[in-house]
Amino acid sequence: MQTVLLILGPTASGKTAYAIDAAIEHNGEVINMDSMQVYRDLHILTARPSAQETARVPHHLFGHVDGAIIFSTGAWLEAAHSAIVDCQARGKRPILVGGTGLYAHALTQGLVPTPPVPAEVRANTRRLVSDDIKAAYARLLVVDPKSARQIEPKDGVRIARALEVFEATGRPLSVWHQDPHPPLLAAGTWEGVALMPQREVLYQRIESRFKKMMEDGALDEAHALYQRGLDPSLPIMKAVGMQSLIDFFQEQCGYEAAVARAILDSRHYAKRQMTWIRNRAAAWKVIDV
Repeated sequence: MQTVLLILGPTASGKTAYAIDAAIEHNGEVINMDSMQVYRDLHILTARPSAQETARVPHHLFGHVDGAIIFSTGAWLEAAHSAIVDCQARGKRPILVGGTGLYAHALTQGLVPTPPVPAEVRANTRRLVSDDIKAAYARLLVVDPKSARQIEPKDGVRIARALEVFEATGRPLSVWHQDPHPPLLAAGTWEGVALMPQREVLYQRIESRFKKMMEDGALDEAHALYQRGLDPSLPIMKAVGMQSLIDFFQEQCGYEAAVARAILDSRHYAKRQMTWIRNRAAAWKVIDV
């Protein structure tokens, strides 16, 4: 069987081009490992590979999910495993590429089993976080201090997730994390590469790329998604840059201010990605790009 190649990196680090080159060199096919690029609604804003790029080598799991769906890590893991097995059965090397470290971790270290959360509990928890995120984080510090220390106080999504698991089960999320399922990729069956540009170079790339996205139609596709009236808590609505563009659509800010904020949000996101890679993928081969 062909070993699996995993390629991680912050946004705008050149992962797409690197993956395509690797696929051509190693008789491989590219599989998506990015939680936003699974959605079909935001092709440009999520920097999904272009038609010209996907024509060079086969690509899998890009843009196949509707924005109204919550595509969980477990759902991605199942789809990615099927794609990996299919590639290997045809003698192709699976090359997974993306910026979602959680996907890579679940694939190589195992997925943490968590119970279903009743809709009422989820709604109440999200309301608490939405109304007063400081109070929600303070409660998390009491009921699950270990999880709280690993979550930024402004990360409402992860705060809500940890709280809802505790409220539904009485068991902290950190305790659930102690018993993960076995990884789908065993040691020795995969290798990991992390693309890590110099920060200032990366920030310049982020700015120029986002402005190019706007020129290429990202504003129109974001507006089309906004007009669907989807639940703001859905993952697709939290794509980097989407919230600032929504503020522009709602006339809460001007266009230039929305673009500037989106670029800043992208920089912050890239910084978090690089921190995750340094801490959680420290044994991976690092390539300075």
